Amino acid sequence: MDQSLRWTDVAAVEDIPRQGSRVITGGADPVAVFRTHDDQIFALIDRCPHKGGPLSQGIVHGASVTCPLHNWVIDLATAEATGPDEGCSGHVPARVERGRVLVCLPQSFGG
Repeated sequence: MDQSLRWTDVAAVEDIPRQGSRVITGGADPVAVFRTHDDQIFALIDRCPHKGGPLSQGIVHGASVTCPLHNWVIDLATAEATGPDEGCSGHVPARVERGRVLVCLPQSFGG
């Protein structure tokens, strides 16, 4: 793994609402951590590639989130816009261990 990145415990899975998100701040870009209806966890840079809308305030459906500003749909697994739209918000590696959400953040995040 890149030495400039570190896995950081950010929350319990239950702290993130189903079909919702939580935002982690402290770096150049906030990171949105999403929980799907079936408890999958994903993390993205909290910025729509279209006009920079806050994806954390969007609607989570399936494994996608719809931007609250202009309805762009972003795939949570890839961070890519779907359909005719093109762009990427920025994928952030995330995993769950023993009920805790871990996100891979740059060493400079929060410091």
